[in-house]
Amino acid sequence: MIIKSIEVIPYAIDYKKPLKFASGMVNVADHVLLKLVTEDGVVGYADTPPRPYTYGETQGSIVSVIETLFAPKLVGLKLTDAERIREVLHKTIGNDAAKGAIDIAIWDALGKTLELPVHQLLGGYANSLKVSHMLGFDEPAVVLDEALSMREQYGINAFKVKVGRSPAKLDLAICKALRDGLGDSADIYVDANRGWTANEALAALPALMDAGISTFEEPCDAKDAMGRRELVKKSLIPIVGDESVPTPGDVSRELLSGGCTAISIKTARGGFSNATRVLDLCEGLGVEVMIGNQIDTQIGTAASLAFGAAKKATTKKAAELSNFLDMADDLVAEPLTIANGEMRVSALPGVGVEIDLEKLERYRLR
Repeated sequence: MIIKSIEVIPYAIDYKKPLKFASGMVNVADHVLLKLVTEDGVVGYADTPPRPYTYGETQGSIVSVIETLFAPKLVGLKLTDAERIREVLHKTIGNDAAKGAIDIAIWDALGKTLELPVHQLLGGYANSLKVSHMLGFDEPAVVLDEALSMREQYGINAFKVKVGRSPAKLDLAICKALRDGLGDSADIYVDANRGWTANEALAALPALMDAGISTFEEPCDAKDAMGRRELVKKSLIPIVGDESVPTPGDVSRELLSGGCTAISIKTARGGFSNATRVLDLCEGLGVEVMIGNQIDTQIGTAASLAFGAAKKATTKKAAELSNFLDMADDLVAEPLTIANGEMRVSALPGVGVEIDLEKLERYRLR
């Protein structure tokens, strides 16, 4: 179980439909595939999604930090040297996606070594998760049509709506159209990606309440400490921390200082080990959690599914697992499936997906 090599493979796959939101737009998956090989010949994989407008990481920076700082110090360690691995990764500030890929690849290799699904190693609570779909900026009728299509084709009845534009009425009209078109049974929640000021978010609350919005993610920049905390005090809708809370320390700061009342957990951001620490902290404080989406490929989605289904707390709300459907292609040998609004975990050892090496050769950039 000794790590023999770590390879980073940048690649790019187009999206059929770009996702537009307050902090940017994604029209190509310019990701990094991490390949970890043990001395026993076991291969662990993980996908790394750069989000420079949110976390400051680019495809190039991920490749560089892994090749020059992390990999040289990790080679020779055992897959089970968890604290020594953590010590290496904590030598830098940030780099959460790069660290997440290393952690997930290690868990993937460990599961394959033990011939067990990672889902079981992490807890094995459930065999499936309810699926939520993310809806980007567009005209209200277009967004509603997409939501209805997702419900018709896949049984999805939970939707995250991207908001954060000015004037706010552009996004509030979408929320109303979705509620009118989907009915009361749909779980509709919003994410402003820090696009609004605290005052704009506060002014939007009545319309969001009227539309039956269940949670309000990153309504404004968490660095606007006074405005954000005033908003949390006045909002009857739970305020969710996402990009403001990548680490347990960030989670503690925002929850204990009144910056949010719920937490979005993303496995791509720090891996399974970081996600477990965040979840344990939230459970100790009695805080609601949900599984978020870093606009993941199917490789990343499989990781979110494995973690989310493993823990009781993360099965309570629909998980964001469907946005790979907007990609023109993917690197997996067998596509993930969504049926009756749910995605089932894989019985394969490791995270649960196999890489199509021919596709990897087609889309790799070096």
